[in-house]
Amino acid sequence: MAKIIHHGAVKGVTGSCHQLFLDKDHSVLIDCGMFQGAEASDLEQGSLAINFPLSNVVGLIVTHCHIDHVGRIPYLLAAGFDKPIYVTEATAQLLPLVIEDAIKVGISRDAELIDKVLGRLKSLLRPFPYDEWFSFLNDEAEMACRFRMAGHILGSAYVEFKLPNERVTFSGDLGAPYSPLLAAPKSPYRTDCLVIESTYGDKNHQGRKDRRLELKRVLERCLSNAGTVLIPAFSIGRTQELLYEIEEIIYKGSTDWKNLDVIVDSPLAAEFTKHYRSLKELWDKEARRKVSQGRHPLAFEQLITIDSHDDHQRLVNHLKQSGRPAIVIAASGMCAGGRIVNYLRALLGDPKTDVLFVGYQAQGTAGRDIQKYGPRGGYVYLDEDKIDIKAGVYTISGYSAHADQKDLVNFVKRMRVKPKEIRIVHGDDQAKLALKDKLLAVVPDSKVWIP
Repeated sequence: MAKIIHHGAVKGVTGSCHQLFLDKDHSVLIDCGMFQGAEASDLEQGSLAINFPLSNVVGLIVTHCHIDHVGRIPYLLAAGFDKPIYVTEATAQLLPLVIEDAIKVGISRDAELIDKVLGRLKSLLRPFPYDEWFSFLNDEAEMACRFRMAGHILGSAYVEFKLPNERVTFSGDLGAPYSPLLAAPKSPYRTDCLVIESTYGDKNHQGRKDRRLELKRVLERCLSNAGTVLIPAFSIGRTQELLYEIEEIIYKGSTDWKNLDVIVDSPLAAEFTKHYRSLKELWDKEARRKVSQGRHPLAFEQLITIDSHDDHQRLVNHLKQSGRPAIVIAASGMCAGGRIVNYLRALLGDPKTDVLFVGYQAQGTAGRDIQKYGPRGGYVYLDEDKIDIKAGVYTISGYSAHADQKDLVNFVKRMRVKPKEIRIVHGDDQAKLALKDKLLAVVPDSKVWIP
């Protein structure tokens, strides 16, 4: 079997970074993500350090541009990395936006430094369409790679490697079937070794019909008590899927729904939404059909976007004092920083407020604490201040952009030639162990293990 070293996403769900050795002298990286929450604080050398040699690395493959998969790229460049960065065509558009935001939030707002990093990044990007094989080493056909649609966010991919004597597949983050906007992933015909994520390896999501009904119920409460629904969401993927579903609810709802403001308070999310609209060819059939009917699922009448920091502060104060119902979607998705924190500080103590979690909350993040202690009337620390939680707290797992246990098992089950080895990464211990048991039932003769 090919040699693989895991530099992240082995003790949790962040910091994805894997090194595949093509031969004894050449290797490629698959992702270079940032550690977050408890996973970052446990690292002796810090959450951003590139603590492995790069001398034999001939390229970086990016599965998608969520921060836990790309957040350490600036540090990779600072460590001297100057090899090609292979991405899908959509990721090539989105990745510079993500990296620019990551630098501004976590490193520096120095415009000259940011331009220098982005210039270097763009010079290394090598975009490829889905399903097209490309090579790393002098067009060596026996050592190639291709992106396959993962259905997680726009541009996301799982990656198939063709080596001289075997096939190796890295799942990246797989999307859930029947999620809005994006087509579901299709399994590869064969692989010898599979590195698979396990974020929801111990859970199954609600069906799309049930989750939409639950979303509607939470929003109806917002309408009836003139409160605010706060939705912490990743700027790319989750925000656009939520807008798509909210447009459907408003479209089919009564006239009361027309008074509901839907606010995206994130310049990055607004920019991503523009890219989603411009890349309609990657949407699924249902979404394209709505557009052909004259509907605008990502640009409807009630949608308001907030750009400047001053407008953001005014809106926080307005919602704290007013009685107008509103939905606010803001980053970060795990409440580990970003504009959502200001809303939480202002509104968590108001019983008319609801906080709706639609994505995974990593251990050690404020999002996990609110999710866990909020329903008990507990508290959370935000910027070292203790905030009592009087708001309603809800979780709808069906809106996760991640495949659930059933989907992950089906990804393996639907391969015509099953893997001889499966490595389970990117999950909490409980999720990885549960998925391991399920996979062993599908491939009892394979080596299924947790690095």
